[in-house]
Amino acid sequence: MKIIQAIKYEGSAFEIDVQTDPLIDPLVLVFGNRHMLEQEGLYEEVRSLFPTGDIVLGSTSGEIIGDRLVEHSVVLTAVAFEKASYQAKSYHLQDFQYDLGQLGSTISAHLPTKGLKHIFIVSEGSFVNGSELIKGIEQNRPTHITLSGGLCGDDDRFERTLASLNGPPQTGTIVAIGFYGETLEITAANDSGWIPFGPERTITKANGNILYELDGMPALDLYKKYLGSRAKELPNAALLYPLRLRKETQASPLVRTILSIDEENNAMRLAGDMPEGGKVQLMMSNVEDIVEAARTAASLAMKHRENPPELGLLVSCVGRKLVMDQRTEEELEEVASVVGHKVKLAGFYSYGEIAPFTGQPGSELHNQTMTLTLFSE
Repeated sequence: MKIIQAIKYEGSAFEIDVQTDPLIDPLVLVFGNRHMLEQEGLYEEVRSLFPTGDIVLGSTSGEIIGDRLVEHSVVLTAVAFEKASYQAKSYHLQDFQYDLGQLGSTISAHLPTKGLKHIFIVSEGSFVNGSELIKGIEQNRPTHITLSGGLCGDDDRFERTLASLNGPPQTGTIVAIGFYGETLEITAANDSGWIPFGPERTITKANGNILYELDGMPALDLYKKYLGSRAKELPNAALLYPLRLRKETQASPLVRTILSIDEENNAMRLAGDMPEGGKVQLMMSNVEDIVEAARTAASLAMKHRENPPELGLLVSCVGRKLVMDQRTEEELEEVASVVGHKVKLAGFYSYGEIAPFTGQPGSELHNQTMTLTLFSE
């Protein structure tokens, strides 16, 4: 596996970390600030650096390169496999009338299963119900094929998110990358570090990822009551107080981030499903717990590996970044210390993370977690 990384700041060209022979048909992952990705000529600049191969772009709420958080930048990681291979395909929500289940099942159908080890998703994050997308992908997927990835971000603006495959980024795009080959070893894990507080309430009215009522009361009114004076800062303040979701059908609870609020209907739209009958609690965290959770996630991803990783794709939540503020890099440093400083790390802060629970089949849409996907060949 050969890896080249580069970073670009406003008004400058890409700074490449190492000069080497041109990579043959690499997978080029480009994560960046939404305003910079929208600039005319950005995609063409990347293509000029890598004339062959596939280029995947995604907007972020902060860019990760090595053990560093960078902002208002574009980071690039190009990967060329020696024996393994990959396939990348893109889809647009409008082509599926926003039916995420159908879109997910189409992704599974389009990626041949022979030799397929793992699927990595780079998805737009403004409109996607990540739970439905995952259900569609996993509906007919063999259990030995793992799944991870994330929903693109837009800092804490929640205006629009962008993604693309082999073209300028646009809204409503989902990219799926399939990794193939017996030489590949891929592991993924996640952890959050957030703790619940306050009473547990029952979801009494919801539709998909739209939450209307808790214990028969308007969900938004109740949430604002708990936030107190911070309610006027919604939806941004919601990143600091996500919801813990406990479902009877699931052994481990999930964390759900509120993406937007609907004042007219007294409702909230979350990144994933909020099933009626489910139990929710408010959650909060601090820097120390978040950093420790990043270490735990890295340890879980390393636990059963046979070979040391060469590449790590990190997807962490924007809510974690807001809590940690100037100490955000501490969680990245913890990850690097566990997986090893020779591993090339790249990724982004997101509006949602896709990963399996350790020791359990299938993946889930998570919020407020650090998610790692580790690769070696």
